[in-house]
Amino acid sequence: MTSADPVVTDRILTVPNLLSLLRLIGVPVFAYLLLGPEADGWALAVLMLSGFTDWADGKLARLLNQMSTLGGLLDPLVDRLYVVTTLLAFAIRGMIPWWVAAVLIGRDAILAASLYVYRRRGLPPPSVMYLGKAATFALMFALPLVLAAQGDWAIAPAAHAFGYALLVWGTALYVWTGLLYLLAARNIARAVPVLEDSGRRADSP
Repeated sequence: MTSADPVVTDRILTVPNLLSLLRLIGVPVFAYLLLGPEADGWALAVLMLSGFTDWADGKLARLLNQMSTLGGLLDPLVDRLYVVTTLLAFAIRGMIPWWVAAVLIGRDAILAASLYVYRRRGLPPPSVMYLGKAATFALMFALPLVLAAQGDWAIAPAAHAFGYALLVWGTALYVWTGLLYLLAARNIARAVPVLEDSGRRADSP
């Protein structure tokens, strides 16, 4: 390991972790604003603040050398919670079709289950594909634009056009990369033997 390599620690009280915690608290606030008073402007502000803090906590973790085990777990968890909450709330409000929410959420659930294939073989999760990053990027831009399209402000028509276009492209790429991840998991299952349980007796059936 060189001095430039990031050091992952077990620290809990770090600036990036506090930002992730702030984003986590924002999830139920965001859901309430969308489904309760339908305060779309405030909900959009919370969603945009979440996106900024998501970018900021990663930058600060590297800048301040505050990479932590908790942060590595909390950050993607909050990301997924925001995506699932946003999709469900949008579907309930009729902003997107239910099948779109079901496809996107179902894709992540299936891929999470496929990680079992790697764990049984002592392998790390598959590397993130560039197309997968592009799909996530498109969806992360699409969802705020779809929400902005619900308002009466001047940008609503442009937000509607760009938001739903990005949603279509992002969904297609998301499904395609999901199929590629599943194909990779199938190939691993066929090519790599399962690790034997170290606690099992050699003569057990």
